[in-house]
This record gives sequence, C-alpha cells and structure tokens, in this order.
Amino acid sequence: VQLVESGGGFVQAGGSLRLSCAASGIAFNSYATGWFRQAPGKEREAVGCISSTDGITYYGDSVKGRFTISIDNAKNTVYLQMNSLKPEDSATYYCATKGVDGSACLVALYDYWGGGSQVDVSS
Repeated sequence: VQLVESGGGFVQAGGSLRLSCAASGIAFNSYATGWFRQAPGKEREAVGCISSTDGITYYGDSVKGRFTISIDNAKNTVYLQMNSLKPEDSATYYCATKGVDGSACLVALYDYWGGGSQVDVSS
C-alpha cells in the first residue's frame, strides 16, 4: 500500500490550495479516509475524514467551513480543498486510510499513511 500526497506549498493568508493523495494497493472506496496535519512541536490532529459507505464527512472545528474533502474513485485519489487559509493552518498534511467507517476521525484508527505534504501560510 502506498499513499502519495501532492499540492502543498507556500501561500499567503486568505489564499487556497488543493492537496491530492493518490493511492496504490488499496481502494479509497473501501475504507474511511482522512486528512490529518501536524505542526512543529504539536501533536498530529484530524483535519477531516470521509466515510466510504455514504460519503459523510467530518471536519475539525478549526477548518469547518473552509476545507472540503472529496474522493474521485475512478482515479483512486482523495482531495483536500483548503480555502481562506490562515497562518495557523501551516503544517505537514497527511492523508490516511483503512479507517473504520462510522468511527471517530482519530489518528489511532488509521492504518496506512502517506509521507506528508508541507503547507506554509504567510501572514
């Protein structure tokens, strides 16, 4: 199983980025999938997760209304659209899968992880 994130970079506050995560060896439409982030000196936290069975999404309070998760099953790729970015959104962003549908969006519940994509938001 391999997950590869792309799309990170530098952006000014208020700008937008779209992260992509392509999977091989596993199908996103079979398991819950999530995006998580980790800033230096902080614990990895959930950005949001999406269910494979009904597409229901969960978002962390800090990104709700600004970030959107979507999946293209034909491409086996999951996306994270990030709008109205803030400096506090700066972090390494990870996609993860093989979570349990219907369970909480928690780091500990996901088995496979990508290597991360860096996002830096300047004020």
